[in-house]
Amino acid sequence: MLMVQISDLHVGSQFLDAKFHQLVDEVNKVQPDVVVVTGDLTNQGIVGEYEKCSKLLSTIHTKRLIAVSGNHDYRNTGYLLFRKYFPSNNINELGDNVILATIGTARPDRNEGEVGYRQNLWLENTLKKFHSRIILVAMHHHLIDVPDTGSDHQTVRDAGDVLRTILNSGVSLVLCGHNHRPWMWDFGKLKVVNAGTATSERPRGLFENSYNIITIQDGEVGVDLKIVGGSRMHLSDMVQKHSLFDSP
Repeated sequence: MLMVQISDLHVGSQFLDAKFHQLVDEVNKVQPDVVVVTGDLTNQGIVGEYEKCSKLLSTIHTKRLIAVSGNHDYRNTGYLLFRKYFPSNNINELGDNVILATIGTARPDRNEGEVGYRQNLWLENTLKKFHSRIILVAMHHHLIDVPDTGSDHQTVRDAGDVLRTILNSGVSLVLCGHNHRPWMWDFGKLKVVNAGTATSERPRGLFENSYNIITIQDGEVGVDLKIVGGSRMHLSDMVQKHSLFDSP
């Protein structure tokens, strides 16, 4: 199975049209089975942005497009519009023995994210049914902090509870967005992957607009980082390179 994770489009005042069209050309050549958008599809959560984003994403050729909401999507009562323009199921059977669960972490007009007791309990009880499958989880806010993102409002407020559920449920991959910083924490059985911003004018530091390409084969999960209009590399190689760059 081939998946593409894109995140933080920010359709609106921060949106880069040329980057998006470049992104679509690249993704369509890859021909992914599934495209997952991990939040902040819009910049202000208003009707015009949702309409434009919906039309733009319809140009991506894929069997399934699954979107989760971000904090920017929930601005200005945008959570009502998100349900209209991007309805989806919380549990998605993708084929090849793969299950994708989506979690809503955004809250109206707040930057910080939270899963909440009820949703976390639902996740734990639901994932038990799929213990023999390859389980993926997609959410907008960070599950685990990543370098160069500061310390304010990055992880979900109840990250400890959610991480315990993730580990107890045998999840293989968690996909996050939010802070425009590509990264991966590799814990062996579990990988926690953050996407950069695909099409906004706010990539962090020296990073460029990017997205992730995920392959699932024979029970193994591989993740590549793809620069929009640029190179493709193993995400783990980027992590290693950045860690070496920061070393004294």
